[in-house]
Amino acid sequence: MATDDGPVGDIGGDAERLVIFDTTLRDGEQAPGCSMTAREKLRVARSLADLGVDVIEAGFPAASKGDWESVRDIAREIREASVCGLARCNDADIEAAWGALQEAERPRIHVFIATSPIHREYKLEMSKAEVVERAVAGVTKARALCEDVEFSAEDAARTEPEFLAEVVTAVIAAGARTVNIPDTVGYAVPGEFGQLIRYLREHVPNIDQAILSVHCHDDLGLAVANSLAAVEAGARQIECTINGIGERAGNCALEEVVMAVRTRSDRLPVATAVDTRRLHPTSRLVASVTGVQVPRNKAIVGENAFAHEAGIHQHGMMRHESTYEIMRPEDVGLGGSRMVLGKHSGRHAFRRRVEELGFELDEADLDRAFMAFKQLADRKKDVYDADIEALVLRTDVADAGPWRIVEMHITSGSGSLAAAALRMAHQDGRTRREAAAGDGPVEAAFRAIQRATGIEVALRDFDIRNVTNGKDAQGEAVVTVDHYGTTYRGTGLDTDIVEASALAFLQAINRISRAGGRPLPEERAAPDLPAAGSM
Repeated sequence: MATDDGPVGDIGGDAERLVIFDTTLRDGEQAPGCSMTAREKLRVARSLADLGVDVIEAGFPAASKGDWESVRDIAREIREASVCGLARCNDADIEAAWGALQEAERPRIHVFIATSPIHREYKLEMSKAEVVERAVAGVTKARALCEDVEFSAEDAARTEPEFLAEVVTAVIAAGARTVNIPDTVGYAVPGEFGQLIRYLREHVPNIDQAILSVHCHDDLGLAVANSLAAVEAGARQIECTINGIGERAGNCALEEVVMAVRTRSDRLPVATAVDTRRLHPTSRLVASVTGVQVPRNKAIVGENAFAHEAGIHQHGMMRHESTYEIMRPEDVGLGGSRMVLGKHSGRHAFRRRVEELGFELDEADLDRAFMAFKQLADRKKDVYDADIEALVLRTDVADAGPWRIVEMHITSGSGSLAAAALRMAHQDGRTRREAAAGDGPVEAAFRAIQRATGIEVALRDFDIRNVTNGKDAQGEAVVTVDHYGTTYRGTGLDTDIVEASALAFLQAINRISRAGGRPLPEERAAPDLPAAGSM
């Protein structure tokens, strides 16, 4: 069904409100390799608020000092959406959550306890009565501090319906304003999950006093389908993440469920407040800060989502877009233009194009992005929207230093070792010149950077891809390293893939250095790195 031309993100007509609860910063960040810096979390939170989500789950304050501080900073900054912190049903967790949230315009404490037989027996070692008691105590404690309290029955999809109804009834009576029914391990199928929601609506006598929510995981690839089945059955909050990132196989993808509701309003008479035109830039931002790239065939925001190659499809599209498109690319923030700016373009034109692409930058970040654009325009014949997008996504000043590459020279040839020589500068005024050999230019550059900075790492993962078009396309490198048991990630962007790789490696090294990483003993040579390929 084709979408109309009405205002995107508006609530209107006879549609009921569907609350969008985004947990990218909590559950999304729990995915391996998806950790974010405090500044990155704040940047994502701002983008989510601009997107129009109703609730931002900013983190798990009791998990660490860093998580507590990130939740506090987001609570101070974001005024448009509710800011939520997760807590187990114990006093320490709840007090930590409230301490981080109390400056929020609209704080929410989200408490949880597992309810399924397998969790009661093996994890909690608690009886049904003890679980109910703990759940009620958690909600009561949270409600004494915060008016807006949500309760989650962890592993609800594998909980006996009768017991689940008992728990839900009790926590609503204790003051929970939202009750969440998670499919924690992605076990449910749509018909079964929809029936569970209908059962609760029919067997919880005070269900009209709370919003019924769902939180579905994608272990069987059914997170979105299960969430929509729940909406059909009466759920009015969906917990989801940008790009579907999250534990194991991920979560319900926000962009998919929002566009499904918008596109199939004939079957789903609900509406969200999400400005769908910001879906694509938000997706790109999250992919950039987490290093988890969006698959080309990903629904809604993937590179191929609105691409048509088959001749019969192209013919149909030329006759009328609705033959093979059930939504417009413009509705998710995609336009048709490609090349827009060049080396003679000014700052004003650049700013306007950045805004047209769906990004908002402060003056400092705009200046950094514009300088990078001018440098790129001198090196590339054609500058595409994707080039600008890639530059904007890498304006994070937190990643500037303490080390930077002043100059780098690479030599390599067939059948011989590659060599890298570089000069590096530290923000304290020091400079270092180092050289190293490797099986390829990338490995040689990595070794030289290690020698210069004195930071020892083990390479865990290395990935490269083209992010723009043309023979002089920009390449993105993503590097993941281990430093004494802690994982760090870096990304780099350049028309030269070796330079992009070096920048990515250096970003990871800088993050280690800023975190107080251990230096490499002076007398030791740079450790062996796994081969990074022959590029």
